Amino acid sequence: MTEIKDLIKRTIALKEKAYTPYSHFRVAAAVKMKSGKIYEGINIENAAYSPTLCAERSALAGAISAGEREIDTIIINGDSEYTYPCGVCRQFIREFADKDTKIIIAKDENSYKTYTIDELLPYSFSKEDLE
Repeated sequence: MTEIKDLIKRTIALKEKAYTPYSHFRVAAAVKMKSGKIYEGINIENAAYSPTLCAERSALAGAISAGEREIDTIIINGDSEYTYPCGVCRQFIREFADKDTKIIIAKDENSYKTYTIDELLPYSFSKEDLE
């Protein structure tokens, strides 16, 4: 519990680094991999919009680039009361999540909701479908 609250506090502080000159809607994410390593990400907007990078994919890109492949917990904190990942991020998370992965949507360190990937992306397409 304390670790989750500490990670939520990190995302709240990390939102200050978000690059959001167009929407002014900041999002930060912290992902703890099963190795125990933690990676952080912020949303990075682009004037062309489609190249915009969400915080969740930003954090996971760092983890994947470091050779990590298994998510233990991902925490998402945005400027709305509870900021949920977009559809693209849900599919991206799905690639590296298993049934035990915790997806935490945080308002603050005392108010958060925990989900599984199956709850946020039911009937998803995954690597298991290609086997």
